[in-house]
Formats: sequence, C-alpha cells, structure tokens
Amino acid sequence: MTLKYFRDYCLSKPGATEDTPFDQDTLCMRVGNKIFSIFSISEFQYVNLKCDPERAVELREQYDGITPGYHMHKKQWNSVSMTGNVPDRLILELADHSYALIFDSLTKKLQAEIRL
Repeated sequence: MTLKYFRDYCLSKPGATEDTPFDQDTLCMRVGNKIFSIFSISEFQYVNLKCDPERAVELREQYDGITPGYHMHKKQWNSVSMTGNVPDRLILELADHSYALIFDSLTKKLQAEIRL
C-alpha cells in the first residue's frame, strides 16, 4: 500500500483532517482534533492506529507486523507494518476501527457537526 493511497483513504472519512504538529515528517490524521492515525511521511514503514485493547493483543499474536504502538499508549495503540507483513485489507479495516474509536469518543454535538 502506498502512502498516497493510505493518506487519501483516511482523508475520505467524514471530518478527517491532517497536520504535522511534531515535525515536518510526522503526519497525523485527525477527527475532531483527535489523532486516529500517525505515521512518517519519509519512511512510511509503519502506521500507528488506535485499537480496542483486547483486539490489539489478538492482532499482535496473529501478525508479526503488528506490535505495541511506538511512542503511544501500548494497550490502546498498535504499530502496523506497511511493508507487506500485514494484508492491505486488514490495514484499512484497522484504520476504520481507529477512526470509529476516536469518533465515538467525541461529544455528541461534535459528532453531529461532523456528520453534516
């Protein structure tokens, strides 16, 4: 999967935005100003995605390319390899899951504004 495809996929979600708050290389995908995906623009070796803690453990046991989130809360974030160790379909499913977790954590008012 290419960086462009993944970036476009994330930005296609309602209310999704992007920024580089840490440095010019670290791209954050957000909804409601909360990060749901973060990755390096120059290397694009892995993507950090939020995940249900129980599912995160299961995924790490199933796939060598899924590990505890680098520089993130290890129980709630996974680092997902973008180098072919994880099927593209699963990566997109995990991006959807991460987006949904963040979206669901937003206030009902903000959710309604995003859905418009």
